[in-house]
Amino acid sequence: MRTRLLIAAAGTLALSLLLAAPALASKGGEGLYGKTNDKVITNFGFGLMIFFVTLVTGLSIAQALLDKRKQRK
Repeated sequence: MRTRLLIAAAGTLALSLLLAAPALASKGGEGLYGKTNDKVITNFGFGLMIFFVTLVTGLSIAQALLDKRKQRK
């Protein structure tokens, strides 16, 4: 029963992705943001780098604080 459900879900997902591709490629491939140039892509890349560095740093600090708390007990 579980295998049948998994196959049905995977098939539904694949079919929906195949049917959505032409709709997403309309307007010459222009997305929700509009026309993009090199500056937009570069700034987005910088934003991603800043996000992940901040995420890793914040989670590392949280882990260190939790480890200190665990050591005190």
